[in-house]
Amino acid sequence: MAANYILGISAFYHDSAAALLRDGEIVAAAQEERFTRKKHDADFPSHAVAYCLEQAGVGIADIDFVTFYDKPLLKFDRLLETYLAYAPAGFSSFAKFLPLWLGDKLHVPRILRRELGGRPKHRFVFPEHHESHAASAFFPSPYDEAAIVTMDGVGEWVTTSVAVGEGNRIRMLKDIRFPHSLGLLYSAFTYYCGFKVNSGEYKLMGLAPYGEPKYVDLILDNLIDLRDDGSYRLDMRYFQYAQGLRMTSTRFHALFGAPPRSPETELTQFYMDVAASVQKVTEEVVMRTVRYAHEVTGKRNLCLAGGVALNCVGNGRILREGPFESIWIQPAAGDAGGALGAALLVWYQLMNNPRTGTATLDHQRASLLGPAYTRDEILAVLEEKGVVYEELTDEGALCERVAQLIADENVIGWFQGHMEFGPRALGARSIIGDARSPKMQSVMNLKIKFRESFRPFAPIVLRDRAHQYFEIREDQESPYMLLVAPVREERRKSVEAGRFGLDKLKQLRSDVPAITHVDYSARLQTVDEHRNPRLARLLQEFERRTGTPVLINTSFNIRGEPIVCSPQDALRCFLGTEMDVLVLENFVILRSAQRAELTHVDREKYLAAFALD
Repeated sequence: MAANYILGISAFYHDSAAALLRDGEIVAAAQEERFTRKKHDADFPSHAVAYCLEQAGVGIADIDFVTFYDKPLLKFDRLLETYLAYAPAGFSSFAKFLPLWLGDKLHVPRILRRELGGRPKHRFVFPEHHESHAASAFFPSPYDEAAIVTMDGVGEWVTTSVAVGEGNRIRMLKDIRFPHSLGLLYSAFTYYCGFKVNSGEYKLMGLAPYGEPKYVDLILDNLIDLRDDGSYRLDMRYFQYAQGLRMTSTRFHALFGAPPRSPETELTQFYMDVAASVQKVTEEVVMRTVRYAHEVTGKRNLCLAGGVALNCVGNGRILREGPFESIWIQPAAGDAGGALGAALLVWYQLMNNPRTGTATLDHQRASLLGPAYTRDEILAVLEEKGVVYEELTDEGALCERVAQLIADENVIGWFQGHMEFGPRALGARSIIGDARSPKMQSVMNLKIKFRESFRPFAPIVLRDRAHQYFEIREDQESPYMLLVAPVREERRKSVEAGRFGLDKLKQLRSDVPAITHVDYSARLQTVDEHRNPRLARLLQEFERRTGTPVLINTSFNIRGEPIVCSPQDALRCFLGTEMDVLVLENFVILRSAQRAELTHVDREKYLAAFALD
């Protein structure tokens, strides 16, 4: 019997992506930005689609269903109704959006046929946006049944939903609709604090621990009416995202007594306190929502998706304080994951295929679903550029060599196997360093990533050692870097009281200071031999040499650039920064061994190629 193929696509709004299933199993998934090098690329994901089809060895004529992650007509209905409700305000925004929709976005089937070069065997399918999110959260999870919570900016109308998953079915139970949106509330504060909407929210989360939540009551008394069950309404007099091109209104600025911070200007204590305040409010909304989801579903497990599910500080609170025994979060929780969810929804609910039951691990394949490159492909790149390298074909020897380089405080570009699907680098396209080093956070932020000094770095830790360093259960895992946990008390160092703002950075807070944030937290990724065997072996070798099973892991890119995809991308980033070592599969490349003209060529051009996000 011929295999059934389902191609899922998300496009046109944020983080376009494609995902391919074969008989319900995930074959491949990737974001378009990784191929085009345009961060958050929202164009049709032609490169991602081509990769998925190539990975499966099929063409569009072999695809049974093509599914798009939302309903364009319903989204158009929301946009039109919103503009009419606020008219005549927002006319300039309306004039900009209408030609775009009338030209292309209302005709997605036509675009799909054109871009794919044909149509599937059966038909195109258009689930609702939050159905796609819910499916991406539940169907790859290890649970046979679970409560499902999705939260983001907005889909068609829905911004927050509670659902239940049982077997091969998802039932949507309750939702909150635009313009009331927790995701857009957080984005409004992202804008107010001087960061870019839809890409700077994680900066706001990282900034929050430097401040004090002084404005929580101000937010709850004026901006959001929050109920015990997690439902809420925003006072739209303080916001302009519904009718204009800005997020906040002059009333919002008057309430806080200051204008929005201009990007790249000094971060004052005021904006740190604002960040801390909205983070605390966001966590409170999330906590009330998941408690309600537990009450109405009666399930022991929780699945999360949508952009708010990338708020790993909130996720950590759900795990520690929430009513659920276990939680699973879609690694590509934002719009990119909608492509995967839409495909899974067709396989299970439209085609009525049974699920295979629970699994010890989830069905996400470690989210290592993107391209991988052969030895010959990598070698061709190195030879073309005249790169000096050594090749270590024995994995044990490779890990020993790299572990010693890390212990000697070298910064390592680590390029291995299939690229990650989702916004986190999980050890396939990573920059790695020694978490014990007091100077490593500032070195990696300023000389490698070219980003703000306050930004924390995440640890990777052997799964069976994680509870020895972080306050999590001994059996708890965090394979996708989506949970924040406190560093254990016995690992902490006492610090001088009275430090404020970025001055807190000068204090060493634990015996792994490079991954300990100023509030003693860490966004951890647990590593085991099942999901990422080579990375696990590297950690084991580093522990054998140093006694510490913890390393820094950050994404292999510079500020403003997508995570690297190809060997060419990795080499370009290595040469354009002050990284010490590049490991491309079994090839080890030392900066100190290269010709001077190679390590300095095109650096300024490379840095200028990516706009500051």
